[in-house]
Amino acid sequence: MNFLKVIHIHKKAVMGVICGVVLLSAATVTLPPAAAKVSAILTANEERKLPIYCVDTEKPQISISFDAAWGADDTDDLLRILEENDVKATFFLCGYWVEKYPEEVKRIAEAGHDLGNHSATHPHMSQISSEEIAKELADCHRKVKDLTGIEMDLFRPPFGEYDNHVIETATENGYYTIQWDIDSLDWKEQGPQAEINQVLNHKHLGNGSIVLFHNDAKYTPEVLDTIIKGLKEKGFELVPLSELILRENFEMDHEGRQKSVSAS
Repeated sequence: MNFLKVIHIHKKAVMGVICGVVLLSAATVTLPPAAAKVSAILTANEERKLPIYCVDTEKPQISISFDAAWGADDTDDLLRILEENDVKATFFLCGYWVEKYPEEVKRIAEAGHDLGNHSATHPHMSQISSEEIAKELADCHRKVKDLTGIEMDLFRPPFGEYDNHVIETATENGYYTIQWDIDSLDWKEQGPQAEINQVLNHKHLGNGSIVLFHNDAKYTPEVLDTIIKGLKEKGFELVPLSELILRENFEMDHEGRQKSVSAS
């Protein structure tokens, strides 16, 4: 079983457990305009914290994202397809991937796509200390900034794995923690049509959805153009996560949906 499949079999199991324990009510968090940090809090009793799975918006906008933690052979094809379709995406980069493929990182940045933090070494962050989490974020952040000049503020936990202290530490370090509500399942390598159907006919697909792809999945370069065109035919505008998420005056519901609230 290859590395890609091992990661995402574990990711699927983790997400199943998380969904089973999430509480069914939300608390509102109102941030002032000058706030530099995000607080994603959901609880009946101020206990459970969630990342952003999707955004509650009337605009027919969605974001597509790629996790980059392994090879880079498909990078140029992905960038070409995105450019041909006039789409900006979000790439979550691991620090060791940045070190190994600096030219690819530069091309992604020069093409105008969002760069996000996917940790330095892809650890199980819920199993390490807050200090170690902060170091993972800082090491990846520094490598990307040194290479591109970009200050990242979007974070996707490795394996899709998180708990309160992961989200709190990311927040304290100036990061919005991002998940997804549409998994392309490209890591399963079920074939082109299966991947197309998984995205275009997903029951959760709607305004504010976040789609998960991987930069080195077998069929994604083959199907990405079809998926993008299909999403546009459904009336969606594809925007990077930096344009989709709310940065202040929001709350999180029990599904991890980010919603706007009025400033106090």
